[in-house]
Amino acid sequence: MGKICEVCGKGAMSGHNVSHSNRKTNRVWLPNTQRVRVNVGGSVRHMNVCTRCLRSGKVERAL
Repeated sequence: MGKICEVCGKGAMSGHNVSHSNRKTNRVWLPNTQRVRVNVGGSVRHMNVCTRCLRSGKVERAL
């Protein structure tokens, strides 16, 4: 469960690698998630959060 953002729900996306000869093989794009300590309702807990949510200030980091 480490590659799903617990704030926005962003998860893995699938698609194809496309070679020069136009052959297609399956691949997966994973979000950049970090396991961080977050203040949630006055308590501190660990959450998997994507870097977009960390940068935009959607979560408050615990010190």
